Amino acid sequence: MPGKDDDGSDKEKNLELFLKVGLDERTAKNTIANNKVTANLTAVIHEAAVTDGCSRTVGNLLYTVATKHPANALVHRPTLVQYIVSSKVKTPAQLEAAFSFFATTGPENFKLSEFEEACGVGVEVSEEEIKQTVNEVFEENKTAILEQRYRTNVGDLFAHVRKRHPWADPKIVKQFIDAKLRELLGERTAADDEKVPKKKKEKPAKVEEKAIAVSTPEQPSEEVLNPFLIFPQPEENTKVHTSVFFSDGSILRCCNTKELLEKHLSVTGGKVLTRFPPEPNGYLHIGHAKAMFIDFGLAKERGGGCYLRFDDTNPEAEKKEYIDHIQEIVKWMGWEPYKITYTSDYFQDLYDLAVELIRRGHAYVDHQTPDEIKEYREKKMNSPWRDRPIAESLKLFEDMRRGLIEEGKATLRMKQDMQSDNFNMYDLIAYRIKFTPHPHAGDKWCIYPSYDYAHCIVDSLENITHSLCTLEFETRRASYYWLLHALGIYQPYVWEYSRLNISNTVMSKRKLNRLVTEKWVDGWDDPRLMTLAGLRRRGVTSTAINAFVRGIGITRSDCSMIHLSRLEYHIREELNKTAPRSIAVLHPLKVVITNLEAKTTTDLEARKWPDAQTDDASAFYKVPFSNTVYIERSDFRLKDSKDYFGLAPGKSVLLRYAFPIKCTDVILADDKETVLEIRAEYDPTKKTKPKGVLHWVAEPSPGVDPLKVEIRLFDRLFLSENPAELDDWLADLNPQSKVVIPDAYAVPSLRSAVVGDTFQFERLGYFSVDKDSTPEKLVFNRTVTLRDSYHKGGK
Repeated sequence: MPGKDDDGSDKEKNLELFLKVGLDERTAKNTIANNKVTANLTAVIHEAAVTDGCSRTVGNLLYTVATKHPANALVHRPTLVQYIVSSKVKTPAQLEAAFSFFATTGPENFKLSEFEEACGVGVEVSEEEIKQTVNEVFEENKTAILEQRYRTNVGDLFAHVRKRHPWADPKIVKQFIDAKLRELLGERTAADDEKVPKKKKEKPAKVEEKAIAVSTPEQPSEEVLNPFLIFPQPEENTKVHTSVFFSDGSILRCCNTKELLEKHLSVTGGKVLTRFPPEPNGYLHIGHAKAMFIDFGLAKERGGGCYLRFDDTNPEAEKKEYIDHIQEIVKWMGWEPYKITYTSDYFQDLYDLAVELIRRGHAYVDHQTPDEIKEYREKKMNSPWRDRPIAESLKLFEDMRRGLIEEGKATLRMKQDMQSDNFNMYDLIAYRIKFTPHPHAGDKWCIYPSYDYAHCIVDSLENITHSLCTLEFETRRASYYWLLHALGIYQPYVWEYSRLNISNTVMSKRKLNRLVTEKWVDGWDDPRLMTLAGLRRRGVTSTAINAFVRGIGITRSDCSMIHLSRLEYHIREELNKTAPRSIAVLHPLKVVITNLEAKTTTDLEARKWPDAQTDDASAFYKVPFSNTVYIERSDFRLKDSKDYFGLAPGKSVLLRYAFPIKCTDVILADDKETVLEIRAEYDPTKKTKPKGVLHWVAEPSPGVDPLKVEIRLFDRLFLSENPAELDDWLADLNPQSKVVIPDAYAVPSLRSAVVGDTFQFERLGYFSVDKDSTPEKLVFNRTVTLRDSYHKGGK
C-alpha cells in the first residue's frame, strides 16, 4: 500500500503536469481532487505526447477530452488527441462535433474522411466571409438592435453567425460583431448602462420582448429548457453504446438485434418507458427526488410512462411502512406512476431464466462461504465448483429452490470473467438461500435473486427503454449487458448520472438509519434530515425541490458537492410567492406605551402580501394594537450607536403597520443589566420619521397575553460541509441544529392555522405549522431564513 507521502508526491507531480499543459492553477487543483478526472487527463496527456507542455489552447481542448469523451468510444480517443495536437481540431465547436460523431460510432471502425467532414477538419472560413455574414445578421436584426442598443444579446448574434459558419474562428467572429455594433450605434453612452426599470403590470409586453431573439438577455439553451434532449429515441436502440472487454481479448459489443428491437417496439408502440426502482428499506431522501425527476420527467416529456418498481429482493429488509411511504411521497412530489410493480412479481420468470442460464453454461451452483468468495475474488481465482457439469448445477439449483440445502451452503453464481479488470465481472451471485417469508410474495420461495441478477432482467421484461441510474452503478454496466446478452433478451439503453450530494448532511441509507435508530434525530421525518418526509415537515414544497433538481441538471460530474444554500434559494423563491406574511416575536420584551389609554385596543390592518392592493380585503389581516406591546429582546439596546436601527433610551422606532414610539424609561432587574420592561410614548400623528422599523405583537385585550406558540429553529445538521468523509462523523453533529423556543408570541390571526400551513414571519424567516401542534398550542418549524447568512459572513 502506498503511504500518504507517496500520495502527496503523486498529486504534486500531476499538478505540475497539468500546469505545463496550460490549465490555470484553480482548474488544475480542482482536477487533482477528482481521482477519475485526474486519471483520464493524465492518460490523455500521455496519448498526446505533450508531457513537456503545450499551448493553453491545446491544453484546454485536451482537458475537455478527458472530461467529456464518450465512454463507449474510448478506443478512438488517441486518434482525436492527435487531431488536436496537430491543430486539425482546434475549436470547441469542432471538438463537440467530434464527441457527437464518436458517441454515434461507438467502438466500431470509421472512415477518417467521414470524421473529418463531421468535424470541419480543413475547413477555413475567411475573414471576408465572416465579415459578410456578420453584416447580413445585423441587417436582419437591425430594428431590434437599434431599439436595444448595447443591451442587445451578443450571444444571440453570435449564434446566428455560427449557424451559417460553424467552423469560423470564434475570436474573429466576436471582433467583427463588436466592431459592427460600434459602427451602427456609435460610442456607448451613460444611458446604455442604466438599468431598465421593471414593468410589473405589463407582463404581456414582457413576453413580446422575449420573442425578439436579439433583445433578450441570456436566453437559456435548449438543454436548459429541456434537459431530456440528451436521451435517444427508443427506435434508435440498435446502436452499440457499450463494449465489454474480456480478459481473453474478445469484446462484446452490446446492442439489440433488429428482430429484438422490432419485437420490443411492437409491444410498447414506440413509447418511452422508464422505471423508478427504490428498495423499500427506508425513507426516500432528496437524492431520490433527482432520480424521480429524471425517470418520471423523461417519460412525461416523451409522452411515455414510468414504472414505480419496488426492488424487493431482500425479504429481511423490506417493510410495509416503507412501501406505503414511498407510494405516498412519489405522489406528493407530483409524479404519477404508469404502473406499480415489484421485482417479486417476476420471481417465477427470474427463476426460469436462471435455469436457462445454467443450461447455456453461464451459471453454476457454488458452495464457497462468503469469506471464501471474497478471498477468491480478490485473488482472481476460480471457484472449485466453477466447472461442474451443467446437469449437476441444474439438480442442485432445484434442491435450493425446494429448501433441501441449508442457508449459506450454496449460491448460484454467474460464470462471467474472473480475470477481468472489472470487479463486477467476478462471477456475481445470482441467487442465495434465505428461509425468510417475503412481505409481498409470501412463503413460496426460499431462494431470492440478487440485485445484480434481477434488476437488468426485470428492466428487459418490463420493456424499459431507458434504464437510468447513478454513476456508482457505471461499473455494473458490463455485467448488466453480459447477462441480457447471455440470455438473448432485449437490452434497454443504460445511462448513468451523478448522484446528488448536498453539503452539511449525510445521504447514505445506512447513516440515515443510524441517526434515526440511535435517536440522534427525531425520526425519519425530522426536519433537519434531507429525507423528503423531513423536508416536507419542515415546510419545503415539492415544487421547490423539483425546481432545485432541474436547476442542477442531468450531469455526469461525479464529485460535485451542491451547497445547501442552493436548495434554500429555490425554497425562498417558492415561499416568497406562496407564504402569506404574519408576525411573531421569538424573545418578547414588554413595552408599555404610557400615553395610550390602558383599556384601549385598536385593530390595525397588516398586509399578507407586499404588493397587496388596498381594495382587496383578503390581502390584509387584523392586528390588535394596545398600550402593551412586545418587541424582540434583540431589538433593544441600553447604548445606542449610529449603525443601530433598533430601540434605545431616548430613541424612536416605527412599529410595523402602527405608529412611531420613543423609549422614555427602562425598568431594570436588581442586577442593573437585565431589562425587564420598557416605557415608551407613541406618536399618533405619525409625524416622527424614524429609520428603524420593528415587528411586534400586542396584548389583544387588557391583561391578556398574546397568542403563545412554540417555535423550532432548525440549522445545518452537521458542522462540516462533507461529514460523510469523516471517520467519526457523528462527532460533527451540530449541537445547535435544533433550538426550541417554547414561549414565543404571535398575532391572533395565526390561531386558525393548521398543520402544513406556511407563513413568512416578518424579519424572521419562513415557518410551517408542525404536526406536534395541539389545540392548546401551535408549533412552528422554521423552514428557511429570509436570507442566506452562510455566504455573507454570517454563521
